[in-house]
Amino acid sequence: MQPVTQTIPPSPLERLLFQDPRSAPLWLIVRLITGWEWLTGGWEKLFDPAWTGPDSGQAIVGFVNRALPQTQGAHPNVTGWYAWFLQYVVAPNASAWAWAITLGELAVGLGLIVGLFTGVAAFFGGLMNASYLLGGTVSTNPILFILATWLVLAWKVAGWWGLDRWVLPRLGTPWWPGRRGEAAAPAEEPPSVPRAA
Repeated sequence: MQPVTQTIPPSPLERLLFQDPRSAPLWLIVRLITGWEWLTGGWEKLFDPAWTGPDSGQAIVGFVNRALPQTQGAHPNVTGWYAWFLQYVVAPNASAWAWAITLGELAVGLGLIVGLFTGVAAFFGGLMNASYLLGGTVSTNPILFILATWLVLAWKVAGWWGLDRWVLPRLGTPWWPGRRGEAAAPAEEPPSVPRAA
């Protein structure tokens, strides 16, 4: 007996927001705001001696030293496993992490602003936001994490007003190899779900 597979079709709102190029202006605004935050954050770190200068890594050590005491109390802001990661993985390699974060923020910012690999850039931006939140730093991280999550969901159209419109059809995706400029085939409608009699 074959297992029955069931596909639930997207709602009209979901289709409009996450699959329809008419929503591209909305995602352009979200991309530019989020990308600008990442780009300026990375740019500041690039010229900050505590991040990338002769004392590179001092900012990371300060971050770790502020996070570790937050593991105390009945409701700690930093979980034990993340404190272990900070203390034994991040702190000993603070200079490498400082450069990785700086270059990562610049790459995420540029990717979002020009709309190149938007979903990937938003994913890594959200990953950095989650890391900062796990370390007990709030700032703009919750807002940027939410925007990054929305951009990941809207990756098909978030870069429509950007380089993704031309690059993704040529390069493709892991599940859809590049078509060398051919137009993408229209998405098939999901099969209707039979009703029980």
